[in-house]
Amino acid sequence: MIHQFQCNGYFITLDIFSGSIHLTDDATAEAIRLRETMPQTEAMKALRAHFPNRPDVTTETMLTLFSAIDQLEKEGKLYTRDVFKPYASHLSSACGPLKALCLHVAHTCNLNCSYCFASQGKYQGDNALMSLEVGKRAVDFLVERSGGRTNLEVDFFGGEPLMNWHVVKRLVAYGRSLENTHNKRFRFTLTTNGVLLNEEVTDFCNREMHNVVLSLDGRKEVHDRFRRDHMNRGSYDKIVPKFQEFVKSRGDKNYYIRGTFTHHNTDFSQDLLHMADLGFTELSMEPVVTASDDPCALTEDDLPVLFEQYEFLAAEMLRRTREGRPFTFYHYMLDLERGPCVYKRMSGCGSGTEYLAVSPWGELYPCHQFVGEPAYSMGNIWQGIENATLQDNFRQCNVYSRPACSDCWAKLFCAGGCAANAYHASGNINGVYDYGCRLFRKRIECAIMLQAALTEENE
Repeated sequence: MIHQFQCNGYFITLDIFSGSIHLTDDATAEAIRLRETMPQTEAMKALRAHFPNRPDVTTETMLTLFSAIDQLEKEGKLYTRDVFKPYASHLSSACGPLKALCLHVAHTCNLNCSYCFASQGKYQGDNALMSLEVGKRAVDFLVERSGGRTNLEVDFFGGEPLMNWHVVKRLVAYGRSLENTHNKRFRFTLTTNGVLLNEEVTDFCNREMHNVVLSLDGRKEVHDRFRRDHMNRGSYDKIVPKFQEFVKSRGDKNYYIRGTFTHHNTDFSQDLLHMADLGFTELSMEPVVTASDDPCALTEDDLPVLFEQYEFLAAEMLRRTREGRPFTFYHYMLDLERGPCVYKRMSGCGSGTEYLAVSPWGELYPCHQFVGEPAYSMGNIWQGIENATLQDNFRQCNVYSRPACSDCWAKLFCAGGCAANAYHASGNINGVYDYGCRLFRKRIECAIMLQAALTEENE
């Protein structure tokens, strides 16, 4: 099974189940398409009919071309079959023990972003800060349920986690105190809007945080449209200098500048380029996910524009890389040589099984996007998982459990997509968020084009 597309002048064939990628000219792309469904003699006739006036499409060149195509098929790089599906029924037993917690240390925020999926940090509930006692018990819970895993992850999330900074610092210290005794190693991460970022926070993060996600939507007018404080003041001028100083001091440690684009800035590539011009090189930009009647919701008419933006971004990234000014876009990060393991390609992030979110009160949820949804409360950090049926539903959730994914060429890149987005769009974690799927497929095409072009140039 193959998927063929054109992107920024490149003709690309993806062999779906082997992951092989072929950069070709138009005639070779057509030959590959024809040969998948017909014998060589018929394919040659069809190819000549498709290019009647092409001097390079001769009998001799076609024989050589189809011989090469047949050789690629023998080598398992074209027309491969789905060898993954038979293992789908075993995925639930392949789920490992708990490895990561998202600690909601603050259900409150010093900004008032109208598009916030977390209801301005309150998650449809009351303002709250996680106590040190609850946080320490959550870390203990992670250690207890992690089995033989050595590397564990804790993400400090909100709301705005810096509004509970003293607890964040003490929980990091507590986690470090457990490492040698339990043979564990913690990776701590933090997501912040930057308003409270200062020298002390910066120094601590540079010592202790494996990754820091900094929220910035791009150009000043775009950022300040939604990311405003409770006195209705934009936050761009306050946070950008802080982010620049933070990144400068960060050295080679991980960070991301993460934005959200909406119906009001479908030219989001300009926001990413603005971030790059500010000196930021590790970038992410996510499409807003909100109710369809929200004025900032992305529409059907926005899709062609967004597709063009993704292609433009890939071309611009290629150009800047050639000029020695590269930057990273999270959704274009593809490893064409190795990539994720088979389990991850089929089952995704591990929400509800290997990864859980903890509310300020110690309640457990499948991930941060389910927090506050009563039907998705799984238990708590004292009694553990009490809704075993719900956890088993997540354990069974994979790309082959979603009927809508069966014929999708990109399914082994997304592993079926986000369960939370599927639930909010369709009411079922085994459904799909169709709009998000279409954006994802376009991003993957652009990512393949970019990585293949860079690989070709470096050979």
